[in-house]
Amino acid sequence: MRRLRRPGIREMVAETRISVRDLIMPVFVDERIDQPVPISSMPGQMRQSLNSVAEEAGRIEDLGIPAVILFGIPSRKDDLGSGAYDHDGVIQKAVRRIKESTDLVVITDLCLCEYTSHGHCGVIRGQEIVNDETLPLLGRTAVSQAESGADIVAPSGMMDHMVRAIRSALDDNGYTDVAILSYAAKYASYFYGPFREAAESGFAFGDRRSYQMDPANANEALWEVQLDIEEGADMVMVKPALPYLDILRMVKERFRMPTAAYQVSGEYSMIMAAAERNWIDGDGVMLETLTSIKRAGADMIITYYAKDFAARFA
Repeated sequence: MRRLRRPGIREMVAETRISVRDLIMPVFVDERIDQPVPISSMPGQMRQSLNSVAEEAGRIEDLGIPAVILFGIPSRKDDLGSGAYDHDGVIQKAVRRIKESTDLVVITDLCLCEYTSHGHCGVIRGQEIVNDETLPLLGRTAVSQAESGADIVAPSGMMDHMVRAIRSALDDNGYTDVAILSYAAKYASYFYGPFREAAESGFAFGDRRSYQMDPANANEALWEVQLDIEEGADMVMVKPALPYLDILRMVKERFRMPTAAYQVSGEYSMIMAAAERNWIDGDGVMLETLTSIKRAGADMIITYYAKDFAARFA
């Protein structure tokens, strides 16, 4: 076996190759700021302003990265998350500015949590997140994002039948070409911590275990994915990535659908923190983790490392 591991030959027989074209760069857009602001829990990552987001998108495109996924921080929040479906909302403005100056594929995260005063992903009654009353608001948000120029909407709220509601709303309003990338298998994970600072999407009470998946369950993920495909999802996602590589493999082998994995904030921040202390080789671990996600079955990887990978390895 060692004959195949010699320099030169090793690369020739490599079974898995990461390309910059596999990667999607997350971008946070904050309506309240005038210039980029560092995210303290995610070294190297920034919140962009509406003034800076087009320039940032241009840098991403110049690196060869094909797509961005946008997360918005609005200037105001309310119980129904109305900023999510406002024609002049932060994401809607950001999409228009990016589309005016780049040819990037623009994916919009479609959820209410960043826009609600309580921080949950749906309408609340008392302290219960109510599913069916949330669905029309997700449909309105999808149409608003599509009107602004989004190529793909990515519902992440884990409401039952959200994909059907969104597909119907898009089709009824003439946006039949807008694709849906569903966060189909999204786990109630502790790895989301830094993101909640970045997007200011922490919750005022309780947690999200009543609508996000139990980390103990694998077969349930296949059920979730199947339902989303039947309801009209064009692509499906597993989130987080590294702790759920087994789920990623199961989903890809079962459904053979275009499949994304999200290397989430906690995965990124742990690697960055260890690298800053010289406990690990940061670039090496970045490459190894991305390779493992690709090897497990991801066609697309949403990762905060997209720009670093493109700069160092593309």
